[in-house]
This record gives sequence, structure tokens and C-alpha cells, in this order.
Amino acid sequence: MRSHPMLFATGAILLWASLATLGALTRSLPPFFVVGVALVIGSLLSLNRLREWKVPARVLGVGLYGLFGYHFLLFFAFRHAPALEANLLNYLWPLLIVLLSPLIVPGTVLAPHHIVGGLLGFVGAGLIVTGGKLSVSGGALPGYLLAIAAAFVWSTYSLLTRRLSFPNGAVGGFCLLSGLLALACHALFEPAVSPSMAQWLALIGLGLGPMGGAFFLWDRALKSGDPRQIGSLSYTTPLLSTLLLVASGQGELNAVAGWAILLILGGALLCTLSPGWFRHWRSVGSTAAGMFKLFVTA
Repeated sequence: MRSHPMLFATGAILLWASLATLGALTRSLPPFFVVGVALVIGSLLSLNRLREWKVPARVLGVGLYGLFGYHFLLFFAFRHAPALEANLLNYLWPLLIVLLSPLIVPGTVLAPHHIVGGLLGFVGAGLIVTGGKLSVSGGALPGYLLAIAAAFVWSTYSLLTRRLSFPNGAVGGFCLLSGLLALACHALFEPAVSPSMAQWLALIGLGLGPMGGAFFLWDRALKSGDPRQIGSLSYTTPLLSTLLLVASGQGELNAVAGWAILLILGGALLCTLSPGWFRHWRSVGSTAAGMFKLFVTA
């Protein structure tokens, strides 16, 4: 029986929603250490498919770029900016997937509603960075920029994997090599650490969930489902992630964050609408206007 791809996508999104919360629990640990341990744990999920780990160098390079580069930037962002704001900026990636598609995926073009959606997302990001004020906190700005860079890396990685063909089990190889690279950086540039039991549990949770299992689910969803539907569903991730941060006491919603959520999600959803949707409602509007005119002149 063939599993429904939207179930895989939903599973990945639910796991990703916990990334910011679990990542914040490891805030006192060096970022290279956190990324390395979590990715190595995540690779264990496909140990039974070791043969699928052998892929061309180009495919492996894209995997390292996406998994190592994205998490490296994201965890540094959480250490240099408030978790709630950095998390929302990171989840600009669904919007960037749409806006960058013409540059990476052949045959795709940007329509006017894509541009409007991009502007809405940009305004939402601006609210996060400025806090609704004209001045930007210099201390948090590096974290904001790192979060935006993480969003760029993940969006381009997702688009590049759409052009490559590799088995689902190869994601485990991406995780292992990215994790070992991160641990090598930890040994070279960071002090040795002794995580507490609670931190080890958070690391295991990261590896099995948002930094492991989610990648396998996402890959299966994209390969067997409609990427437009899956992309639309992914826009619920920042809302779920933000609510989880608030529920765990690591963030606080305010009016500015609320407007930013609406703008980012609204812009991203607008980007997913097809030209036929606009033609349909323009036709409905014209019909309604005609009926109103007849009613008034009757």
C-alpha cells in the first residue's frame, strides 16, 4: 500500500516545529558540538540502508551544503539573537523557495503575485529585525543575519535536491558526514564539554527528530507528492514552532511578532496561488459588479 506523501510532509513539519525549542535547551553547549552529535545520531536511522549512502560527489556536496551549512548558521543565530525572532526569520525559507525557483529550477517564472508575496515577507522580516522601531539592536543584528542566511541555505538546498536523483537512505550519509565535519570543527575551535543528562536527552531528541527523522520524511514527501501542496503545508511550520517556543517559556508573543507572522505566512501563501485562481476571482468580481450595476440602474 502506497503511503500518502502529505503524511510524510506533516510528520517532517511537526518534527521541525520542535527544532528551536530543543536547540534553545542546548544553548550553553558549543554549536559545532551540538550540530555534530545531533547529525551523527540522525544518520543512525538509515544504517540498514548503507548501500544507498554511495552517491556521486556532486550529490554529496549538495547534501553537506544543506545539512551542515544550514544547522551551523541556525544554531549560531540562536546564540546571537532572541530565539523567537531568529526562529521566525529562519522560516522565511518557504517563501525563498518560491522566489528563487526561477534561478534554480528550469521552466519556472515569477508572476506579479509572487513579487507581492515576496514584499510582504520582506516587510514581516523587517518587523522582526527592527522590533517595529526605526533603530536595530546592534547586539542581535548578527543573529538576525545568520537566521536569514540559514533560510537561504535551506531553500536553495531544497531546490537543488529537486534536480538530483538519489535514494532516500542517502540522507543518512549526508547526516553522518556533516556531523563528523561539525565534530572536527568542535575539536579544532571549541573547548571540550561535558553535557548534563538533560542536555544529552535534548541532543538525542534533536538527532532523532528535527535533525534526523524529519529529513527522511521530507525527502520521501517531495519525491512522491505534489511539491506545491507540500510547500503550502510547510508554511504552518513557523506558527507551530513559535507557539511551541511560547508554550515552553522561551519566547513571548507581542503585537509586532503577531503582525510579522501574518505578513510572512500571508506572503508565502500568496506565492503559492496559481494564475488560474486570480483569473477565476477576477471573473467572479466582474460578474458581481455587472449584477450590482444592473440592480442600481433598474
